[in-house]
Formats: sequence, structure tokens, C-alpha cells
Amino acid sequence: MKKLVGSIKEAIKLCNLKDGDTISFHHHLRNGDYVLNMVMATIAEMGYKDIKLAASSIFPIHEPLIKHIQEGVVTSIDTNYMSGVVGEAISEGIMDEPVTFRSHGGRPRAIESGELEIDVAFIAAPTADYYGNINGVDGPSACGSLGYAFPDARHGKKVVAITDNLMDYPISPISIDQTQVDYVVEVDAIGEASGIVSGTTQITRDPIGLTIAKYAARVIEHSGLLKDGFSFQTGAGGSSLAAAYYLKQIMIEKNIVGSFGMGGITKYFVDFLEEGLFKKLIDVQCFDLDAVRSIKSNPDHLEVSASFYANPNSKGCAVDNLDIVILGATEIDTSFNVNVHTNSNGFIIGGSGGHNDTAAGSKLSIIVTPLIRARLPIIVDEVLTTTTPGNDIDVIVTERGIAVNPRNKDLRERLMEAGLPIVDIQDLKKKAESMTGKPNKIKTGDKVVGLVEYRDGNIIDSIYNIV
Repeated sequence: MKKLVGSIKEAIKLCNLKDGDTISFHHHLRNGDYVLNMVMATIAEMGYKDIKLAASSIFPIHEPLIKHIQEGVVTSIDTNYMSGVVGEAISEGIMDEPVTFRSHGGRPRAIESGELEIDVAFIAAPTADYYGNINGVDGPSACGSLGYAFPDARHGKKVVAITDNLMDYPISPISIDQTQVDYVVEVDAIGEASGIVSGTTQITRDPIGLTIAKYAARVIEHSGLLKDGFSFQTGAGGSSLAAAYYLKQIMIEKNIVGSFGMGGITKYFVDFLEEGLFKKLIDVQCFDLDAVRSIKSNPDHLEVSASFYANPNSKGCAVDNLDIVILGATEIDTSFNVNVHTNSNGFIIGGSGGHNDTAAGSKLSIIVTPLIRARLPIIVDEVLTTTTPGNDIDVIVTERGIAVNPRNKDLRERLMEAGLPIVDIQDLKKKAESMTGKPNKIKTGDKVVGLVEYRDGNIIDSIYNIV
């Protein structure tokens, strides 16, 4: 019972937090997370300064961070993804030190190597017992897989579980066990489970999006990789989900059963599993509540750590067994470099997540995107921010044509033989500009506000402030 303490404040004192320490959070509650804000409010109230925040992702709900940055409570941020007003404030130069943006595989690599040392890890625990056993599948704030919290729990010098569902010892199942947790705090609510929903989680009905999805499914069909035992990952955007829907019809028609689906899991992947089209799901993060239900009840729906998923320095990560991935983009350049960090105005709106991990590990990486978005061309001479290098990208699918990376000549020939509309990426760029005109170059300042790290730890780009 000594692990169970009365408040977050008491737990912080017991952890001997100091000015300048690094604290971490996981993001499985996504935009429904209350824990980061509760802990940071307590730290600010207690008078701490110069805290390094190692949050696996930051969402619009974390707006109170702006005040903590302005008051010197937080002076450094290390994250995989950032959206909303915090990203806007960072883009405007609110911090003296640039944010380090890692990939979902790069973060556990850094933690396990000691490059990113965590003094206190705060784990949002949908269910916990008084001795520190945790799972994510039970309780009012159930979010499913806790995969991004595993490295923090294993390597944090101190670990605090914060729960709104304290159960008798021992709970079952156990995701993070008692040997890794120092203290447990019970609070009224750790978050709103409906806030875990990511992307649209609905198949697009937009004719352009559906055209893109059909092309993407046909690229997969004729890639030479669609056969029994293939593996697949896609995102939660409307076109990506539609591509998965069309792929499903092809799999049924050809009587193909895949080995595993992976990534952020949605209802559509759960349907693949329950209908026998994939044998397993590998899940580091649930993207909707159907996925939470599935991971709780189906033994073939596997909860895995971020390191298992994508750490390039581990003894084996799942992305290196991935055949096909469908990804998005905010812009792409004629060298096939992809940006998902910044938008058309140069503001930070996201981050790599698993983008460059899966693009590098998979045999076939497909970018699905409309040729024009918000009256601006998606294909440009040079992306503002490189998230994923062009060497890791195989195919760009738009509603007005498909560009294949010149390094993949065999794939280009296969797709042309299948009658798909294959065009040069320069021609796609010209098509877009003929409709929109050539956009003005975004003006940025000379202050570096973000450093983009590739999955292996190398810095591949810098993000500059908006002026």
C-alpha cells in the first residue's frame, strides 16, 4: 500500500523532482488527455522551473503548456507530434530552445540508449491497482494499447501511475507491471476516452478521395506484393480508409489472407481481423473505441511497445517486416521528399509519428493525396520541411495521376502494364500549377524552432519561425 499516495503533488515530492529534470507522458488518450495538464499545473504551482517535457505527442487540449513555457516552467520539449495552438506558438518562436521532433521508433531508440533520460515518467493509467499494475482496456477512460508508454515505464528513473479506476490487486490483464511503477495516484478523471479518436475514422465520400483510394488499391493489387501472408498498415484519414476498403474487396475476390495489419488500429482493421482477412493485428495505439473493444477481447489483437513497433536499434522491429504502408502528406517535392510537419503557411501541425519509420521499413510506401488542397498545389519544387526522405517513398497517388519513384523501375512497368495512369512527378507538378498558379514562397525567420530527427537519430531538417 506504500505505493498508493494521496495526490499528484505528494508523488512529485516523493520522486525528488528537481529544476532542470526531464518528465515524460504518453499520448494514448490523445486529445482527451487530462494527465499532462494536471501534472504540469501541479509542477507550476510547486514552483519548479526549467523542466524538459518529453511527451510522445502534444494535442490541442494541451494549450495550458503555452503559459508554462512563457513562465519558464517548461524550457525544452521533445516529442513525436504536435498540433493545435501549441504548434502555432512554437512556430511563432515562443521558446528559446528548438523542439526536438522524433519518430515513433526514434523515441524509444533514444530512451533505451540513454540519449533521452527520463527522470519521472507519468503514466495515464485507465486501470491500475494499488501496487502499480496497469492496463489500458478497462475503466471509464479505456484507450486500448499503451505501447508508447512502455519505454517510459521501463527506463524512467521514477514512474508514477495516475488512474481514475483503482481496482483490487492484482488486476488482469496487466500491460505495465508493478516492477516498473514507483507510485500510484487516484484522481477523478484521467481523460475523455472519446478524445482518442484520430483522423476522420470514416471512409471519405468525396469523389476525389474515392478516386485516389481506388488507384491506391490497384497499385497494391498490381505491385506483386498482394498475396497470402502479406502485411499492411494504413492511417485513419478518409482516403486511406477508403483505400483499405477497396483493398478488402480485392482480397475477398482473390481469396487472399494477410499475416498482420499494423499501426494505429481502427474499426476497419478490426473488421479485417474478425472477418478472417488478417490473422493478427499488431497494435501500438488504438485510434477508435472499436479497436479498444477488440484489443480487450481478441487474443489475436496484440498490444506491443513502441520499440517493438519501430525502434531501428532494437533486435527486431515490426516495421521491418511490413510489406505495404499507405501514408499522407501536406506537401511533396519533385525528389519525393514528404512533409507532414508543417502546413502551407509554415506552421507546425503534426510530426513524423511513424511516417519515416514505416516508409523506411516497408517494401512499398504509398503516399495518397489530392493534387490540390486549399487551392494550393501539393507537389512543389522543394518541401518546406523534410519529414521522410524521398529515397524511402515509392509511389505518389493523386486523382490526376500516379508518380513512381524513378529508382523503382520494375514497379513502374508493372503499373503501366496494368493500365494505371502513370505520370512523371514533374508533370503532376505542372498539372497542379496550371490550375492554381505557382504559390509564393513562405517567408520564415532565422530562428530555428524545431529540429526534425530521422528514426536513426540524425537531424534531417530544421523548422524556422514564421514571420
